[in-house]
Amino acid sequence: MDFDYLLQNATPAALNGSVVEVVGLTATAADFPAPIGALAEIYAPSGEAIEAEVVGFSDAGAVLYPLRSIAGVRRGCRVRLKQAARRIRVGTGLLGRVVNAHARCIDGKPHPYLTDRAPLERDAPGPVDRPRIQQPLSTGVRSIDGMLTCGRGQRLGIFAGSGVGKSVLLGMMARNTSADVNVICLVGERGREVNDFIERDLGPEGLKRSVVVVATSNEPALMRLQAASAATSIAEWFRDRGQDVLLLVDSVTRTAMANREIGLAAGEPPTSRGYPPSTFSLLPRLVERAGRSSAGSITAFYSVLVEGDDENEPIADTMRGLLDGHVWLSRKLAGEGHYPAIDLLQSISRLMSEVAGAREQESALLVRRLLAAYRENEDLITIGAYRKGSNRTVDAALALREEINGFLRQTRSEECTLETTIQALNTLGAKAANALGPPAAPIAPIVSPAASAMTPPQPT
Repeated sequence: MDFDYLLQNATPAALNGSVVEVVGLTATAADFPAPIGALAEIYAPSGEAIEAEVVGFSDAGAVLYPLRSIAGVRRGCRVRLKQAARRIRVGTGLLGRVVNAHARCIDGKPHPYLTDRAPLERDAPGPVDRPRIQQPLSTGVRSIDGMLTCGRGQRLGIFAGSGVGKSVLLGMMARNTSADVNVICLVGERGREVNDFIERDLGPEGLKRSVVVVATSNEPALMRLQAASAATSIAEWFRDRGQDVLLLVDSVTRTAMANREIGLAAGEPPTSRGYPPSTFSLLPRLVERAGRSSAGSITAFYSVLVEGDDENEPIADTMRGLLDGHVWLSRKLAGEGHYPAIDLLQSISRLMSEVAGAREQESALLVRRLLAAYRENEDLITIGAYRKGSNRTVDAALALREEINGFLRQTRSEECTLETTIQALNTLGAKAANALGPPAAPIAPIVSPAASAMTPPQPT
C-alpha cells in the first residue's frame, strides 16, 4: 500500500467552513475544500445539524445540496465535513426490511447489526471480465419467460406511461422469480403506494427475500437520486457473495428527474427537455453496474415512465440504447383488461437466442407471426370485412386467438415456473404450426421458348 499517496490525498477529518450564500435549494460554503460527493453537516443557529452533499464548486466555495429543508440556515453557519466518501451499511440483515436511500431502516423495526460497508458509487466491472450470459432466469411471468426470455445478468427496461400496470408487474416478478435475492427500489412514489406495493403486490413471501429501498416524491432530490445507487450497491454486495440477484428499479425516469433538479440548481446548462448533460452520463454508469460477474449475477429491470406516451422522449430513447432488451406496456391492452399489458410486437429480448432452446424460439416466432397478422388485419376483422380463407395466416390467428390470449394473460396471484411456461409455449407453437400447414412449394419461374433459346448452355 502506498502510504505517501494516501497522506497526500487524504481529506482532513476536521475540515470546517461557513455558509456564505443560499440560492434556491443549494448553499455555498467558503473555505471548505471537500471533494465532490462528500457528506457535510450544516449547523443551524438552533444547533440542529442538516446533512448536505457537495455537488459542485463556484467562485464563492463548495456548493452543497441539503438532504432536507434548510429552513433556519443563515449566513455564517458552520459547515463540517462528516464523510469524504459515501458508504452504506450492508448485510443479510437487510432482507425483509424497508430502508431509505442511506440504507437506514424506516419500517419501525430495530435496525439490524451490519458489519460490512459498501460504497454508494462504484465502477462497473470491466468489459472483458464479464462472463457471457448463457442461463435463463425465471421471472414467473409467462409472457416474459416464454416470449422474451431473459438471462441471468441481463438488463431490460419496462417502458410504459402512468397507470398501465408497471408496479403490479414488478410485484409479480419479485414474488415468483427464481433469483436468490430481490432488491427493489421505489423512487418518487406516492407515500400511500409504498405499503400497497409491499402488502398487496409483493406479499409476505416476497418480502422475506427482498430488500426494499424507498425514496418518496416528497423527499429531497438528492435522496431520490441516491436511492437507485444505494439499491445497486446492496445488489452488488449480494452478487459478490455468489448469489443471483433480481434488481427492480421503479422508475429510472424519476431518478433522472431528480438529477435534473440537482444539476440545474448547481448551475448546469439545460439540454434536451431541460435535462443537464450529467443526466446522460449518470444513466450508463448506473446501468453498467448491473450484470454478471465471476461470482454471481444482477438481473436488472428498470421501469421507464414514458412522458405523454412519447416513445422517443430523451430518457426512453437513451435507455433503449443502453439495455439488453425492452418490454413495452400498452395502454390499449390495459384498457381491454389484458394483464400484464405487454405489447409483444414492440418488445424484444436481445439475449433470447442465447438462453432459450431452438424449439422455444421457433414457437415464440410462430406466436409472434400470428399476433402480427391479426394486428395488421384487425380493422377488417372488426368491421366484418375479412372473409375466411383469404389468408391462411390470418385464419390461423383467428382460430388461435383465444388460446394465445390465455397464454399471455396472467392474474396477479398465478404462479408459473419456467418449465411449465416453456411446455405451454411449445404446445401453443405446435398448434400454430398445424394451423398454418406446410409451407407452400416454390413456384418455378415461367420462361418463354425464345428466352430459353437465347440462354447460353451452362458448362458441365
